[in-house]
Amino acid sequence: MTEPPLKETGESGPIDVLHGSAPRPGDDSSVELTLSVKEDLLVLARLTTSTVAARSGFDIEEIEDLRLAVDELCLHVLQGRRAGRLHITFAADDGHVDIWCHFDGPDPTSEDELQEEGLLDLSARILEALVDEHGASTHNGLSGAYFCKRRSRPDE
Repeated sequence: MTEPPLKETGESGPIDVLHGSAPRPGDDSSVELTLSVKEDLLVLARLTTSTVAARSGFDIEEIEDLRLAVDELCLHVLQGRRAGRLHITFAADDGHVDIWCHFDGPDPTSEDELQEEGLLDLSARILEALVDEHGASTHNGLSGAYFCKRRSRPDE
């Protein structure tokens, strides 16, 4: 990736989702994961999330929240699609983890492939409870979403 993904905010337009000294996607310190859209492969996203968060000093409870959040992020981006690829980027420093997920694949062929609006709302509410920021994101023409989770107990 050559430029950081952008988050979209309704009030101020797109802004850079990276904060302070966090690594930029594509830097040596970010992690990029590409998965085929298969339910059994999402475990790799959860494992990567755990590793990135643990290396950034998150405690076990925060790591579990992040594992749940990355599941919801991926499901939200997929919207019921069953073919294509997910591109997931992880960037972290000692204070927070940023995760972006983008979908690359065919548009749904029928309305029943898209999840109902209520399920998408539920994913958004779950993310709201688990992370500090989340929203829509586009990168290299791919639509997706992101979230940011800050550590609740910074180093003393």
